[in-house]
Amino acid sequence: MGSVKQPAGTEPPSALGLALERVGDRWSLLVVEALLDGPRRFSDLAGALPGIAPNILADRLRRLEREGIVRATPYSRRPLRLDYALSAEGRDLASALRLLADWGARRGRAAGHEPLSHAACGTPLEARWYCPTCGLPVTDEETTAERLV
Repeated sequence: MGSVKQPAGTEPPSALGLALERVGDRWSLLVVEALLDGPRRFSDLAGALPGIAPNILADRLRRLEREGIVRATPYSRRPLRLDYALSAEGRDLASALRLLADWGARRGRAAGHEPLSHAACGTPLEARWYCPTCGLPVTDEETTAERLV
């Protein structure tokens, strides 16, 4: 995680590459998912993430905090104990994770998981680009980015 210097004469990383530099490992993404419902203590996170070693969890929390994705707030000073919560930037990332989780559910990899659907009618939801100024959906061809991923 963090900024990586580019060797001379190479292309800068894509937008997806930059995102993956910050949160590109399984445990980091699962920590963010575990924080979607609100702040948790270290022991709560360890219980929500079966199989994660305490040192790996501590490392991922420190890295996510450095990246501004997670906020750590003391609830005890002696001994120091922290609550962990998503920052505004972390909540933005959570939206992308929901899309990734939905993609996994649609591909049958997540046994027992259904794609996101509209609670009122049960129709599976679709993600779309949307312009908040114009109030219109936007296609890939209408974006200014040369390459989205």
